[in-house]
Amino acid sequence: MIYDAERGDISIAVGGDAMITRRMSPFKEEGFLKLRELLKAADVSVVNLEMLFHDYEGTWNWSGATYTRSDPNNLKELQWLGIDAVTTANNHSFDFSEEGFLTTLEHCHDIELPQAGGGNNIDQARAPVYVDSPGGRLAIMSATSTFSETSRAGPGRPDFPGRPGINALRHQLVHKVERDVFDALTKANRELGYQETQENLSSFGFRGLTEKLDGGTELEFLEKKFVVGEEFAVNTSVNQDDLSGIGNWIRGAQKQADWMMYSVHCHESGSTGEFHGGSRLSPPEFLEEFARWTIDQGCALFAGHGPHFLRGIEIYKNRPIFYSLGNFIFQNESVLWLPDESYRRFGLGYDQTPGDYLDTRSGGGKKAFAGDPVFWQSVVAVCNYAGGELKEVLLHPIDMGYGRPIAQRGRPVLAEGPIAQETLKWLQDVSRPYGTEISIEGDLGIIRL
Repeated sequence: MIYDAERGDISIAVGGDAMITRRMSPFKEEGFLKLRELLKAADVSVVNLEMLFHDYEGTWNWSGATYTRSDPNNLKELQWLGIDAVTTANNHSFDFSEEGFLTTLEHCHDIELPQAGGGNNIDQARAPVYVDSPGGRLAIMSATSTFSETSRAGPGRPDFPGRPGINALRHQLVHKVERDVFDALTKANRELGYQETQENLSSFGFRGLTEKLDGGTELEFLEKKFVVGEEFAVNTSVNQDDLSGIGNWIRGAQKQADWMMYSVHCHESGSTGEFHGGSRLSPPEFLEEFARWTIDQGCALFAGHGPHFLRGIEIYKNRPIFYSLGNFIFQNESVLWLPDESYRRFGLGYDQTPGDYLDTRSGGGKKAFAGDPVFWQSVVAVCNYAGGELKEVLLHPIDMGYGRPIAQRGRPVLAEGPIAQETLKWLQDVSRPYGTEISIEGDLGIIRL
């Protein structure tokens, strides 16, 4: 043995969404500096970068929520905190159109902060980024299932360039309804003229190849598929074209890295299982399918995020699957500028400023994200491997300052006492359907293998 990487020992720290808009380095709280030490002590630390970094060089796109923008210098603040690499595929990637996203990727490149999940075409977006560490070379890949069609990267042709954007993980959506409801939807589709419109478009040819449906049991209505079932359900499955393309890059990464991880940003919820039935606590079926598939392809871990709160942890084939790691930094209320349509949505005009808008949106801190502590409590998970196998997962609760003023809240510190216990007990509950046992020792959660 001549290389340390041959031992198969590595520690990988993963966190959720980093919505950073302010500096990190000025602060000196003990719990904050201990979090920094924890991140820097891991061989590799990775979070999802749900923020754009530019100086408003381009135009904005419709977001429907926060128009994410931060000073490009704040990328260095993430590095100061101990972050070694970021994932960039998420639903905010095109808040400032293609230019804002590509500018963000350029800023990451300029400071040597590796990013995975975006690029000038679909292959760049699917390709891994590699981080060399004392424990070996880690390949990081990223996708998002929640995206706008304009943000989806596309392939090139010999005679046509590819489309810049994110690595989109598409999925099929099927609504199961009882026969009487199906018949009513069929009638509505016909009487409202949608069926005729669909038939005309198909005969005209612009729709291209379309799925042939059995009209007696299958229906396309308002661009959604309905089928007859014995009970109501929403079933999802991974798009096979995306699975195949992603699989090509995982296979190649396996030949060039000691370790691999996959990260997916997913806002969608599930419809079956203990926490399902439409509950926001459950991941959708397609995400469970995809996460397990990445482990089958050789990934050492799967890290999910998107809904901004913690979802369950599954240990699958001795590998951890985090269905959502919640937030890591949550400073979405400190963006400097917003478009006019944001103000108009809340009845505000030209006399109001971003501070007025953000305070109005949160009801003075009493509703939406600001009004629920679940969005401000999360964990940083440190996955420790030895001899090539997972030995333990250490779950460090973090507190992002629920109930504090906008100027303070959103920056993570290691949680203690009641907040730490509440966070870990929540994680125990949402992980129970997967048979995962999390022991709580002091203010630390531990999964032992």
